[in-house]
Amino acid sequence: MFKYVVMSEIVEKAKLFASKLLKNDLDSRFLYHNLRHTQRVVKSTKELLNFYDLTEEEQEKLLLTAWLHDTGYVAGRLNHEEASCKTASDFLKENGYKAADIEEVCRLIMATKRHYEPQTLSEQIIRDADSSHFAKKSYWETTDFLREELKELDVADYSPKEWRDENIRMFRNEHRFYTDYAKENWEEGKARNLKQLVKEKKNEKDIAKKEALKAKYKQESPDRSVQTLYRVTLKNHLKLSDIADTKANILLSVNAIIISLVLANLLTKLDNPSNTYLIYPTFILILFSVASMILSVLATRPNVTTGKFTKEDVEQKRVNLLFFGNFHKMKLEEYEWALQELVKDKEYVYSSLTKDLYYLGLVLNKKYKILRITYNIFMLGMIISVLAFGIAFRFFGPERLTF
Repeated sequence: MFKYVVMSEIVEKAKLFASKLLKNDLDSRFLYHNLRHTQRVVKSTKELLNFYDLTEEEQEKLLLTAWLHDTGYVAGRLNHEEASCKTASDFLKENGYKAADIEEVCRLIMATKRHYEPQTLSEQIIRDADSSHFAKKSYWETTDFLREELKELDVADYSPKEWRDENIRMFRNEHRFYTDYAKENWEEGKARNLKQLVKEKKNEKDIAKKEALKAKYKQESPDRSVQTLYRVTLKNHLKLSDIADTKANILLSVNAIIISLVLANLLTKLDNPSNTYLIYPTFILILFSVASMILSVLATRPNVTTGKFTKEDVEQKRVNLLFFGNFHKMKLEEYEWALQELVKDKEYVYSSLTKDLYYLGLVLNKKYKILRITYNIFMLGMIISVLAFGIAFRFFGPERLTF
């Protein structure tokens, strides 16, 4: 049954203090004894407090203990309980906590020491909360973190078999739950995890095979960093291609508008003898605009591909199956077969992705070269056309206008 658990101001301060300390100052090699473990202990402590009818003061001390019991790991692994007591004492003194209550919190922290037999209900609660992971579904994740932590800290380097046997020994001979609530609600989960450990021990050959397959899969699977490299680079290439196409479309639109205006407004006036001085400037403007449009079209015009490949091309890894231009004329069955051959070979996959990057790069290089020339011609054309119109008006206009 749910019951309110006290959350006093000092508990909230302890939460912030411990979270900041374990997040910022704890050695990154502590893969198990870290903030996540502390949060799990706090959650289990609250679950137990919801069941037991303790005073607000007792609840407060247990929650303070749960938040502060592993802060000593910041100073190192050895004698971390004593270090946690010192850290907790300093913190609680700074916040005006009573000396007798600080002593009680330290006593509860020391109750989490290995092999300690709890004497009071509060000690039983904090010990059960500290080891509640034995009964959780997350046990398999947490035990792997603990094994890696011991290895990283040069404490012990267990093989999977040795670690499994050590856990079985811990389950059977060393660990036990103390509170009635834990025995009733958590013992079943613990028994289920122990049963799985024993089952794995009995099927040791299958486990070895599984580990070998796992290692092989890990070795043969594309590394995540490599996947990210290809994905980001391809995305950037495609984005640059879209930018180039947009620039070309802008030039097409602008020059089309210019030519439309010239045809509508200037050409109709050139048949008048008094406007013959406008012929050459108009011709220059149209010439540069048409040249810009032609180059813009060339920059975006797709290449024609055969759209076919042979079985030999696939076997010799000569065809890039990731580009539609190489298979758009093939039958579905032929393409499915080719793609299945591709995914079987990691080297072929990487080769295809690399070809995609390379040829996209070549296309981008061509597009941007043509676009640069196009913009230069467009800019030069505008300058020359304006000058041509200015000269025509100045020297050949009907009234010979002066600037």
